[in-house]
Amino acid sequence: MGLRAKFNLVLLFVFVMGMAGIGGIAYQVLQQNARAEVLDTAGLMMQSALAVRQYTTHEIRPLLDASPHDTFLPQTVPAYAAMRDITVLRQVYPEYSYKEATLNPTNPVSRATDWESSVIQYFRDDRNATQLVGVEPGATGPSLYLARPIQVKDASCLACHGKVEDAPPAMKARYGSANGFGWKLNEVVGSQIVSVPMSVPLARAQRTLWTFLAALGVVFAAVIVILNVLLDRIVIRPVKRMSAIAHDVSMGKLDAAECAPRGHDEIASLAESFNRMRRSLVNAMKMLEE
Repeated sequence: MGLRAKFNLVLLFVFVMGMAGIGGIAYQVLQQNARAEVLDTAGLMMQSALAVRQYTTHEIRPLLDASPHDTFLPQTVPAYAAMRDITVLRQVYPEYSYKEATLNPTNPVSRATDWESSVIQYFRDDRNATQLVGVEPGATGPSLYLARPIQVKDASCLACHGKVEDAPPAMKARYGSANGFGWKLNEVVGSQIVSVPMSVPLARAQRTLWTFLAALGVVFAAVIVILNVLLDRIVIRPVKRMSAIAHDVSMGKLDAAECAPRGHDEIASLAESFNRMRRSLVNAMKMLEE
């Protein structure tokens, strides 16, 4: 195996190991960035829902509460306003979702599914938990969800969700008297859950990774070409010339040209030493002939 082949094999090994290491690190960083991007989006949606709830509570409900008491207006319910706001958003981004999942809701639409019930139970078991982040598989790919507990902190909520007989008749006429009652103060009754698809950020991270690795491969290929050119001019050609001269001298061609050293590096020093050895060998052979 020639010097060039050995040199390129070493470079190839370094390239493979370097690509594997750098690719692994880049993959982890890009995945973390994609997750952080999705989490930021989920947090923005959550804050938007909370803003709508607060606006409904402080601005809309006082106005609508002046309506006749025999009429129930769901627009006065903060959860209803928040979910309607996200419903408009989902017309453009259908993969995004927001739900105020409840174990015992007034509106059946808000009833928690199995995995949502497990999220609610997490907050019921750990009253100090204020947020939960997880990944839920879906039909179009995994979705990251951000969940926060719904806790009855205001006693005014019990006017509608406490005892059945205390609830507004208009609300019972609309939703019935079987669900949404029996809530207690400071009880965790549900969870606000925002789900954001991870497919787009993950696909973007994957494309970025392949682009980065391709650029790194191009740079490495250029480095290999440059190093091979330098190796050929600085090492291989001078060594080949010295080898050819040594062959000629060994075959009795005493008038073979010397190897002209170029520069002041180790190869040039080797060429000078080779020329001195050649001259000594030629003189010794001439002395033997005499």
